[in-house]
Amino acid sequence: MAALMLQGCGSDVGKSVLTAGLCRLFANRGLTVRPFKPQNMSNNAAVTADGGEIGRAQALQALACRTPPTVHMNPVLLKPQSDVGAQVIVRGRMIGARSARDYQGGKAALLSLILESHHLLAAESDLVLVEGAGSPAEVNLRSGDVANMGFALAAQVPVVLVGDIDRGHVIAALAGAKAVLDEADRAAIHGFLINKFRGDPTLFDDGRRAIIEHTGWPDLGLVPWLAAAARLPAEDAVVLQGPGGRGRGAKVRIAVPMLSRIANFDDFDPLRHEPDVELGFVPPGTALPGDADLVILPGTKATLADLAFLRAQGWDIDLAAHVRRGGRVLGVCGGYQMLGTRIADPQGIEGPPGGATGLGLLDVQTVLTGEKTLQAVRGRADGGAATWEGYEMHVGRTTGAGLSRPFLQIEGEGPHGAVSADGRVAGAYVHGLFQAGGFRRAFLEGLGAASSGLDHGAVVDQALDAIAEALERALDIPALARIAGLAA
Repeated sequence: MAALMLQGCGSDVGKSVLTAGLCRLFANRGLTVRPFKPQNMSNNAAVTADGGEIGRAQALQALACRTPPTVHMNPVLLKPQSDVGAQVIVRGRMIGARSARDYQGGKAALLSLILESHHLLAAESDLVLVEGAGSPAEVNLRSGDVANMGFALAAQVPVVLVGDIDRGHVIAALAGAKAVLDEADRAAIHGFLINKFRGDPTLFDDGRRAIIEHTGWPDLGLVPWLAAAARLPAEDAVVLQGPGGRGRGAKVRIAVPMLSRIANFDDFDPLRHEPDVELGFVPPGTALPGDADLVILPGTKATLADLAFLRAQGWDIDLAAHVRRGGRVLGVCGGYQMLGTRIADPQGIEGPPGGATGLGLLDVQTVLTGEKTLQAVRGRADGGAATWEGYEMHVGRTTGAGLSRPFLQIEGEGPHGAVSADGRVAGAYVHGLFQAGGFRRAFLEGLGAASSGLDHGAVVDQALDAIAEALERALDIPALARIAGLAA
């Protein structure tokens, strides 16, 4: 069984992108490749071909392997609902919410299930590429670990450790990992690689030698800054924290408030790449821009909590002023629920039972329920010819008079979502609407902007090939193949 695990010196060192790039690289060589992440923590998720949900990064990696995503590629997914608790997804299905302390104490029981999923993938492939979570050097979390060395040792999968030079301290990060890991964990690491290097690579030759001297691990390569990674869907909200600004020549300004539990914000990646569009995520403490043409309320892992958060930022006042000025509003999933007149949670799905008054921009009401809708859907805009493919991933049932003016038509189901009487406010549960070039072009034309009309999937696919080519040049691929156990 050939397998290789990429672990990192911290979160956001680029493990997800590197794993996706290697998936495409080996797939391009004619191998049957499968991605795997034992445990993920993310509110960006995707619906799988077998009717569950997994982390967005593993769905991307499946695309890189040119295979449909399955729940076995990410058997445990944690979706944070608060600073101390998360919804727990096991093999694509919600099993409930756990506090961080409770989950930490019970996660070792999941190891056998994780190993079984890994074995199933290994049985159908030539190579399994595994992504770790956070850092194995967080030795305070080592007891009962299932995400990094706990999995690697149990599954006997060799590890390559990734250091991120862009954030600095990379020599100390790799040498420090060697220092704090126990003997068995150190022995599982078969080499290191450096990611996100900018400039002349020879300038870090001495640094690479220093890492070898301090760790004894083989140097497997220096990966340059991968510009193509910007065209891939992001999994972590940290990418939203960079500065925004109106692009030169942009005709339409779209603002997305950064809710505290924002989810599936990669819905809007296709808009980011349109030259006529300036897409900006508005951070907490900042007013929604007064000159926005469209405000999008995104998905959220905790609708009631984020509705309260939105009001605490004063964004409800900004949104009301935006609508009075004739601006447009789109709500997606949790954002759609917020646009209604009422959200009720009688069963305590998101916390203590209760409810809240909505923003009142759509004549609909939502009741949160324990049953989660997970399905791929396709259709067209109501009254339009442009088609789309997307997915639903939500708890809650929405009813009300506003549904008589649907936003979408779902194939095999009929009308979906709602539009206000003046046509300026709309909402739906469907994620991924803007991926389809035809739908995105029709939507942007309604705002006065042109569009490339390209399906975003083609953009992502081209980016994966570009990353695979860059890794081919930057890494010692024969050495990685040997470590993984691939036959020469």
